[in-house]
Amino acid sequence: MGQPFLAVLLLLLLTAPLSTAQSQQSPPIRVTVNRVNVGVTVTDLTGHFIEGLRREDFQLFDNGIEQPITDFLPIEEPAQLLLLIESGPAVYFLGQDHFRAADTLLTSISPADRVAVASYSNAPQLILGFTPDKTAARFALHNLNFNLGFADLNLSASVAATLDWMTPLPGKKTIVLLSTGFDTSPPENWQIVRQKLQTSDVRILAVSLSGDFRKPVKGKKRDAPNPAERDSVNEGFRKADESLQQLSAATGGRVYFPQNADEFNRAYAEIAQLVRHEYSLAFAPPAADGQLHSLKVKTKNSSHQVDHRQAYLAPAPAPN
Repeated sequence: MGQPFLAVLLLLLLTAPLSTAQSQQSPPIRVTVNRVNVGVTVTDLTGHFIEGLRREDFQLFDNGIEQPITDFLPIEEPAQLLLLIESGPAVYFLGQDHFRAADTLLTSISPADRVAVASYSNAPQLILGFTPDKTAARFALHNLNFNLGFADLNLSASVAATLDWMTPLPGKKTIVLLSTGFDTSPPENWQIVRQKLQTSDVRILAVSLSGDFRKPVKGKKRDAPNPAERDSVNEGFRKADESLQQLSAATGGRVYFPQNADEFNRAYAEIAQLVRHEYSLAFAPPAADGQLHSLKVKTKNSSHQVDHRQAYLAPAPAPN
């Protein structure tokens, strides 16, 4: 199936009116052949990708039991990035400075990398389909209309729907999530969303936009909040940060909490490196039980940070 057809398919899916319930009920990735593929990124203490690793440098565990690695391949190929940007009322008051700063990411990635732009509030909406044209992506970022945001910020539900839309695409896929982390999705749906995240082959790299909300407004003197108000605000930020951490960690991704322009630039520079480099590991699933199996990949160097998806659904038992 050619990539032009898949790009058209993705565009049709992203513009189709899908409900939150539909996106949450679609099944996670299930292994249908006797092979599980795991994309892995390995970085040092400074966040730089470590090249030159070999099969024997890795250990892979299924439900805590080490498995032989049957296939191994270092991969450096064009990346596919979807920039998913919060467009709710809070971000509207920030202006577009943070999203103009995302030019750093567009400048850092390879000319062959393909970029799409989408926004979300109550649901995700495609702004620009996948394209290698960074000028078009930059134009889309600079012209986002935050007046279209809604009071609801269905973060986890929107991410789950976006994962569904990206699943048919081949190759390496990353969602770069620009968000405050505030989520009004029904909490009772989190376990469904979490399983979808854990078993997805799409990595989430999240960048928090909440730093400015925690700073005093320049030129304005505000009354100190009472202890109850302060505790409520701090708890809200804690939950927002936790949401971004959970979403990214479940997919083997990362989250960044930049506080100024330099930290934003460093985050985007690291993201540009991570989306392109990857090691592909594969193993034979040890059981056909139709159950969710945890995955753990390590290197023999304990100082390495190893990121990968957290789980997979094993093949269903053969019918009697």
